[in-house]
Amino acid sequence: MNNKPKYDKKAKPTFNKKAKPTFVKKTKPAFDKKSKPAFEKREKKPFSKKSSGVKSKPDNDNGLIRLNKYISNSGVCSRREADELIATGAVSVNGKVVTQLGTKVSPSDSVQFGGETLRKEKPVYLLLNKPKDYITTTDDPEGRKTVMALISNACKERIYPVGRLDRSTTGLLLFTNDGDLAKKLMHPKHGVKKIYHVELDKNLPKTDMEKIVNGIDLEDGIAQVDEIAYDGDGKDKKCLGLEIHTGKNRIVRRIFESIGYKVVKLDRVYFAGLTKKDLPRGRWRFLSNIEISMLKMIS
Repeated sequence: MNNKPKYDKKAKPTFNKKAKPTFVKKTKPAFDKKSKPAFEKREKKPFSKKSSGVKSKPDNDNGLIRLNKYISNSGVCSRREADELIATGAVSVNGKVVTQLGTKVSPSDSVQFGGETLRKEKPVYLLLNKPKDYITTTDDPEGRKTVMALISNACKERIYPVGRLDRSTTGLLLFTNDGDLAKKLMHPKHGVKKIYHVELDKNLPKTDMEKIVNGIDLEDGIAQVDEIAYDGDGKDKKCLGLEIHTGKNRIVRRIFESIGYKVVKLDRVYFAGLTKKDLPRGRWRFLSNIEISMLKMIS
């Protein structure tokens, strides 16, 4: 007889929404613009996947790999974007246009895009401390400054930004040609941690801070932060440290705008374990092997 433990799917963690965050006057929030704030972690809800009893097949099959992965490994774009290129007939294999998604190719096949034969590039991982007034895109039809101009001489490989920061937001932005890692870091199920330094147009009382802690109802769902605290000694109620894992568009600005505040400055100081230490505004650096391994261990 198989005595498996029963799991109640309807059971929810006992979280009291009305409970106020424990702000003790004697304890100063340890948030420093130059380093990662020492926030107390909120306990995450358990996540479990249903087992189908069948192991997923590896992407490789007798040396064959999916065409979208081949394109991604060449540094052209992400896998999802590669699927769009394939579907529109922009990719050919051995001289023949391929539009079938899921097509597999061998290392000896000749894959062409944009009149060029694609070759697998060495993986590159680069971290930029983005300044203000640059948009996060590889090309802008309006001719505005893009983040690509800041890293144009960094490497010969074609790399692209992981996620995005809006034009007025500064801080950490990762670039890579590793499509698998980029996809992992952007997928919400991995809950990649991000910490922002926020400056508002007016003081934020604890009553409004509690509203943010309890979740803000936006047009695309409830926006939940992991931690929020006043910066430094807490005297300046306009400056805050905010930890969040969601990657929704303009999420931090929208949270504060929804309760009547304008974000004057927004700076991402921490992303997936990476910090701005020794990285001035507008400068970039390559990741160390230890940092690359840390990112690949995210699950």
